[in-house]
Formats: sequence, structure tokens, C-alpha cells
Amino acid sequence: MAKASKAAKAKKPNVFMRIGLFIKQIIDELRKVVTPTAKELFFWSLAVFIFVLFLMAIVTGMDFGLGKLVLWVFG
Repeated sequence: MAKASKAAKAKKPNVFMRIGLFIKQIIDELRKVVTPTAKELFFWSLAVFIFVLFLMAIVTGMDFGLGKLVLWVFG
């Protein structure tokens, strides 16, 4: 009989209990989120925009430079 009670305790909760636990954990994590102020949001957005422009410039320069190199080698 002792083995049967251990097996019952080790049994996983049903699907609906697991979904409920998952939603509860999501809500608990969302309560920890801190909303940025308008000033912080502006400066982070500006930083991301500048970073994206920087990466675009690097990729454009590499594309142009490698294109010229290929034309010089094989052209």
C-alpha cells in the first residue's frame, strides 16, 4: 500500500491545473515589471534609433566596399 500512495503523490497535476499555474506565474512576473518614465522611454528609443543607424551605416559601407572589391578582382 505504501507504494501506491507514493505513486499517487508523484503523479503530475492535470492539464488544467498546469495551465492555471502557468497563468498565475505570468501574472506574478508581470507585477514585477517597472514601467519607464517618459524621459527614460525617449532616451532609450533615441539610443536604439542611433544604434540601428550605426549598424545600417556599417552594413552599407561593407556592401559598397565589398562590391567594389569584387568588381576590382573579377571585373
